Amino acid sequence: MDLDYKSQARELMKGYCRICPVCNGRACIGEVPGMGGLGTGASFQNNVAALAQIKLNMTALHSVTEPATSTEFLGISLSMPVMAAPIGGAQFNMSKGFSEDDYIESVVGGCEAVGSMGCTGDGVPPFIIDAAVKTLSKHKGIPFIKPWEGQELYEKLDKVLACNPPAVGVDVDAAGLVTLRKMGRPVTPMSTDKLSEVIDYVHKKKTPFIVKGVMTPLDAEKAIEAHADAIVVSNHGGRILDHCPGTAEVLPAIAKAVRKRISIVVDGGVRTGTDVLKMLALGADLVFIGRPVCVASVGGGVEGVKQYFTTIQQQLGQAMLLTGCGKISDITDGIIF
Repeated sequence: MDLDYKSQARELMKGYCRICPVCNGRACIGEVPGMGGLGTGASFQNNVAALAQIKLNMTALHSVTEPATSTEFLGISLSMPVMAAPIGGAQFNMSKGFSEDDYIESVVGGCEAVGSMGCTGDGVPPFIIDAAVKTLSKHKGIPFIKPWEGQELYEKLDKVLACNPPAVGVDVDAAGLVTLRKMGRPVTPMSTDKLSEVIDYVHKKKTPFIVKGVMTPLDAEKAIEAHADAIVVSNHGGRILDHCPGTAEVLPAIAKAVRKRISIVVDGGVRTGTDVLKMLALGADLVFIGRPVCVASVGGGVEGVKQYFTTIQQQLGQAMLLTGCGKISDITDGIIF
């Protein structure tokens, strides 16, 4: 029997998230901190709208009967090309009654239970990175660190690298986060030279590096120049700059520009397994999902996250079946109408 985690989340997340029937950013405009989009909410809403505009070519005239959703990313074997996005700050973005420890444990543990993987976030209060380290010492996950000024960046990288994660990332787009400025802790954009320095530091630990927050082909080229192993096409869920295009709008040009020279992850407005299929067809190798995972975690803990990702995998398999894709590598832009 399915867990009704949305009802529980609706109670626990009052004042932070309304658990709308469609999570599209319209009811939570400007609610940052919280679960909303910055300013007019246009960037958040554009993410959802851009995906909704993509239509698929249906076909049932083929020999595919049981699509395989498994894949590999940066040497990591996954049951599906989907991970939980790195999000931190449960108590000031999601619910005062839900601890950071419980949030990270349920996300990373729930993902691991279905053969996927969760990412951990970062923030100003030490308990955010401490919760990440605590969970990563027990479960495989990918930590993301904010682009802090000075030594703090390297101190936090050392903490997560000690957990021997399969990869490490920096969400460079967090340089624009209002919440960090309000807490008086500076983050800064990164030059290509600075990014290269950080990547070299991580590579010395034999760990792949992911740059999150790429929205143009030029920035993708800069990430390649700095020797990153993967990029995340992301506008930070519409929480850092108003009036950005949706990630599904910019993804094809970025994918074309990098020509398989770097692995591509994308997030932004992904809600279903069909959305995952669309992003893969547009050029992504892997998809991150954010807000719906928060709801599943707060409302249902590990079981809620397991249930959500199980549903995503089932939906992805069904969408692959009706577009004639037997395996993930079969998914191309040819299935887009």
